Amino acid sequence: MTVGSNWDWEPGKKPVVELRACSRKYQWQEEVVAGPDGEVLAVSVHLEDGRTGIVVNGELWEATFEKAWYLRFSPDGRLTALVSDEGEWTLAVEGEMWPESFAFAWDTRFSRSGDRIAAAVQQDMTYAMAVDGRPWENYFINASNFTLSSSGEATAAVVQAAPLGQADIEAFQKGVFSVAVDGRAWDMTFVNAWTPVFDPSGRRVAAQVRTSLYDYTIAVDGRTWPSTYAGVWEPAFNPATGEVAAPVRAGGAWGMALDGRIIWDPVFKQCWQQQFSPDGQKLWAIAAPRHGRFTVAVDGRPWKTSFAVVTDLVLSPDGRRAACLAKEDGEWLTAVDDAVWPGRFDMVYRPVFSPTGGRLAVKVERQGRFTIVLDGKPYREDFDLVWDPIFSPEGDRVLIRAVDQGRYYRLVAPAADF
Repeated sequence: MTVGSNWDWEPGKKPVVELRACSRKYQWQEEVVAGPDGEVLAVSVHLEDGRTGIVVNGELWEATFEKAWYLRFSPDGRLTALVSDEGEWTLAVEGEMWPESFAFAWDTRFSRSGDRIAAAVQQDMTYAMAVDGRPWENYFINASNFTLSSSGEATAAVVQAAPLGQADIEAFQKGVFSVAVDGRAWDMTFVNAWTPVFDPSGRRVAAQVRTSLYDYTIAVDGRTWPSTYAGVWEPAFNPATGEVAAPVRAGGAWGMALDGRIIWDPVFKQCWQQQFSPDGQKLWAIAAPRHGRFTVAVDGRPWKTSFAVVTDLVLSPDGRRAACLAKEDGEWLTAVDDAVWPGRFDMVYRPVFSPTGGRLAVKVERQGRFTIVLDGKPYREDFDLVWDPIFSPEGDRVLIRAVDQGRYYRLVAPAADF
């Protein structure tokens, strides 16, 4: 998301649109999404003629559809929706359709800046990716795990590179799956492949692969590591060196490997979701030091605190702080830098660091009401619905996008209000 210094950061609560008026005007409404700057609310609605429309700040798009779903705002604030007419699917961007349509389209993805938009597409029971409406030249029998590089210049997916007959065990064991980059499959095939990831430049790709019924490793640009393991998880590129790290299972436990050599001894019951700091100096991951207890580890050293569940590991922009969501005794909480915030909730959502990393905010839910918690302190109001918090460029104010009693509000709260 591109957070604009030119957005309205003046503290205060501003009503934007009445959702109740929309619900009275149309038969029913479905998805509701808020734009990144808080100034726009979009909702898909069912019309009297049986078609689906999209309403933006109370105004209906001129085009209507047989179906419309998966409303999403791009990081640069453009509204997108997957739409269908006459049995064909495409992507609508700000009310304009891609020039080409498909038998089906799904999984909208955006470049970091939002200037490129991609989706998975299917045509004649074959699969590909399309970027800004242009599909790959090559379609594949099967495809999954679609991804877009951060710049939007490249795409990748796991693909079936050769036919596989029903119950053809011999062909399956030889390997028919590979990774396609911009529609061109790697020369090497595998028994299975998963989760292709790009390096920051968008020129290299790594994926977890299964080389036999019992052996797993990482493939980088179509070439496997020299070592195999009893299991692996999704790889990650070091942004500074280009090396690839992945959790690996060896000797009945999990550790971390870098370009095929062990760098964290396999002492964990589980280890995954690793992330490098931007300078590549620190490596973080979710790990289980013992059975049923999870925590965060940095450079192989676990935090002292542990929980029944840990998810959504997030690093500060400089990579020196870490936060995660944790679950204990059926309630959700937030852990930051090996310390637990006060307050437990029915649900806590992905943490958000301020641009400098000095502050942290999360969306929380308790008894069907939502609010924002900043540095462990809940906001003084709660709402029927809120979206993830957004910090001002200086990190001293929080944009809260909320619905309450049928009205959508844009609220800018100084840190002192928490």
